[in-house]
Amino acid sequence: MNSSAICEEWLSSLPPMQGYLKKEQSIGRQSLFEHGMPSNKDEAWRLCNFNRLNSFLSLPIVINNKNVSSKLKYIPEKDKDRERIIIDPNGNPAKNIIPTNGIEQLNDREIEENLGKIVKSTNVKNDLSVSLNQASSSELLALKVKSNMKESLEIVIPSIEGNSISTRIFLLIEEGAKLDLLQVFLGNTNSTQNHLIEIKVESNVELTHGLISLGEEKKSSSICTLAVQQSANSKYSLNSIHHGWDYARFEPRIIQKEGDASTNIKGLQVTKSKEQIATHSQIRFEGPNGKLDQLQKAVASEYSHSIFNGSIEVPQKAQKTEAAQLSRNLLLSKRAKIDTKPELEIVADDVRCTHGATVSQLQDEELFYLLSRGIDNKHANSLLLQGYYDEVVSDFPQSAWKWNFIEKLIKDINK
Repeated sequence: MNSSAICEEWLSSLPPMQGYLKKEQSIGRQSLFEHGMPSNKDEAWRLCNFNRLNSFLSLPIVINNKNVSSKLKYIPEKDKDRERIIIDPNGNPAKNIIPTNGIEQLNDREIEENLGKIVKSTNVKNDLSVSLNQASSSELLALKVKSNMKESLEIVIPSIEGNSISTRIFLLIEEGAKLDLLQVFLGNTNSTQNHLIEIKVESNVELTHGLISLGEEKKSSSICTLAVQQSANSKYSLNSIHHGWDYARFEPRIIQKEGDASTNIKGLQVTKSKEQIATHSQIRFEGPNGKLDQLQKAVASEYSHSIFNGSIEVPQKAQKTEAAQLSRNLLLSKRAKIDTKPELEIVADDVRCTHGATVSQLQDEELFYLLSRGIDNKHANSLLLQGYYDEVVSDFPQSAWKWNFIEKLIKDINK
């Protein structure tokens, strides 16, 4: 069955449009009817493994199905100063929500005014990732982080074996708020996740965002779109890890709406076996004096494929922009593949923008140094990998370490 037929079958399996997301469902389904699935002729999907993408659509979608059991894996105890929300894959937008003085749910008017606006402003042609989520999401977690918020928030999203889930999240961070946000995506055997996250960052906000995305070796897939809009004098830091997914695609899209904002991005994707994990980032400056520091790292072993496509747009009105993008990659197998493609579109003439990309292997000299001091080969490789990961993971909040992701990254790659 070809991709178009698979998409049509998937659409026909969806329930009738209903509920407060009915308008969004209509937009997503109409877009899929009009555009269908992409092909390798579409630049953004040129390197995609379409067999994996098609299998993403093969699992039944869980929508208010109380008969399906979601088996949560071990979840570490939360820190006392961190609020935790666990998204219920069975249809409830969230469970275990603990009300605080700093976080409240958006009302209907606020949702109507904001939902879908940020992701639409990214102007992505034939936006399959977003359309799939809009077409299938039936619940929304919409929160306002108030200006007096000084605590930390953790959002956990598990998967269901043999099923597909779609989650929709919107966060409004009020002026002056300071938030430490950690999101954890957990895969399951033969499962798929589809996430659409929009974050509106008002002026004078400091948002530190950690994203841990851990799949399962046995046919788990993830597509995640993260759209962030920054106002003036805001600071946004994103640190992400993707590992263990048979197929994964992460699309961070960040817009500095007025300039005079700071963005810091550090990403790490680690692939093994025959996995394919891709990051397609888009950063756009719509005002002067914006700052960006972006580092994307990848480790590919065995027969796996790692992809990075980083786009930076600096129009005429974004004078005095300072942007740096670096892609650093580690190839651990002759049969693994790494594709990296930085893109800079600069129209403004008074800017300071740089980009670069490297692909290398573990250094023989460093390995020899450790071996010569009595460290065996396996532990020596573990130390070198941990040092390579550290530049990204060191900026995660302390509470993130409870998820033991570093141990998993090293163990899976250094078998």
